[in-house]
Parts: sequence; structure tokens; C-alpha cells
Amino acid sequence: MIANNFFTALGDFFTNVLFIPFNKMRSLDSWWVSNSINFLLVFIGFIAFGYWMLQMRKNSKGANL
Repeated sequence: MIANNFFTALGDFFTNVLFIPFNKMRSLDSWWVSNSINFLLVFIGFIAFGYWMLQMRKNSKGANL
């Protein structure tokens, strides 16, 4: 019973609180504003990938692979 209430509350929190920005973006008419979060996530991904590659290069020079 407690687990059921916990998962119901967790699902309610995700549906009604965390998705508010996405529900507001759904009603926008501008393509650029609607997809700004996608551009931001792609930019963060490129930065993380570049950092990862630099760390791999630094570690492979020391290991003499």
C-alpha cells in the first residue's frame, strides 16, 4: 500500500511538475523557440564529447598503447 502511494506520487510529480516547461513549449508557434532546448542539449553534448576525447588523448599518451 505504501509503495503504491509512493509510485503514484512520483508519477504525479513527474507529470504535473517537471513537464510544465514542455507543456508550455508545445503551444508555441515559433519553431526556433520550441527547439531551443534541443539546440542547448546538442551543444552540451558536443562540449562533453570534446572533453572526453581530450581526456582519452591525454591518457593514451601516458599508457603507450
